[in-house]
Amino acid sequence: MALQDQISDMPINGARQSNAVQLPPLAPALETTNVLGVAVSALNMDQALNLIQDAVRTRRRGYICVAGAHGLVECQSDPGLRDAYNAAMAVTPDGMPLVWALHSDGHEYAGRVYGPDLMRLLFAKGVSSGMRHFLYGTTPESLKRLSVALQNQYPGAEIVGVFAPPFRPLSAQEEREVSAVINAVKPDVVWVGLSAPKQERWMAAMRDKLEAPVLIGVGAAFDFIGGNKASAPAFLQRAGLEWAFRLVTEPRRLWRRYAKCVPAYIWLRVLQKTGLRRFPIVPAAPVSDLAKPKGAAQ
Repeated sequence: MALQDQISDMPINGARQSNAVQLPPLAPALETTNVLGVAVSALNMDQALNLIQDAVRTRRRGYICVAGAHGLVECQSDPGLRDAYNAAMAVTPDGMPLVWALHSDGHEYAGRVYGPDLMRLLFAKGVSSGMRHFLYGTTPESLKRLSVALQNQYPGAEIVGVFAPPFRPLSAQEEREVSAVINAVKPDVVWVGLSAPKQERWMAAMRDKLEAPVLIGVGAAFDFIGGNKASAPAFLQRAGLEWAFRLVTEPRRLWRRYAKCVPAYIWLRVLQKTGLRRFPIVPAAPVSDLAKPKGAAQ
């Protein structure tokens, strides 16, 4: 089946700059802190919303990585993924460990920019301004549930298209088809729900092909808002234990991730904070290489 046939035709309804992606700068520049070689943006939810709304208003293009410890650990063995993070308009602290890292470096005003809450708040704020949204990721059934949930919660929200990609990397021809479909409906924001690190690679690869000002990778937010999965209680989220809740609810899928990620992040941060190991933020690779996993053919 051609990719175009999978598209729903409903209308259902700088920061820091890298020399890898030439994007217009946003002013004032965001402050950042180095967490394992990734420049994590020192901001809170209100600042993140203002950043996105300003980018939409001025048509300045970029992408936003809503980051947790898992993605930063993956960057240690994948320089291309690290470059994709560091070429972003912003790398927001989705998890409490990144908020604590920002606080420890003196950014006391920084707060959690939780992907599902970012999506909900931007949908709410975007109704009055006519912000146009495109949903990319997960399955057709999940996208339908997500669209219905968003339209019920935010009457008048403009969801101009959805697309459920195959569970594999797109070919060059498929990338062209997808970009043509997304560009045709002229969204302001493309929400990407592929999970880390797939969504970061996809945004880096597709950024120059898409006319939408902002791409935002929000991972499991599609499932949480659509009702496919339960979110962790607020007190566990504040304590930095959302990973434990998700592990209990999805043990077969997530145990390998957290068995690696949690101890690795703690150990690497100890090495960084004690100065026993340096994690420099190096210049990003050329944009054509940003989406390639480690070991991909050059």
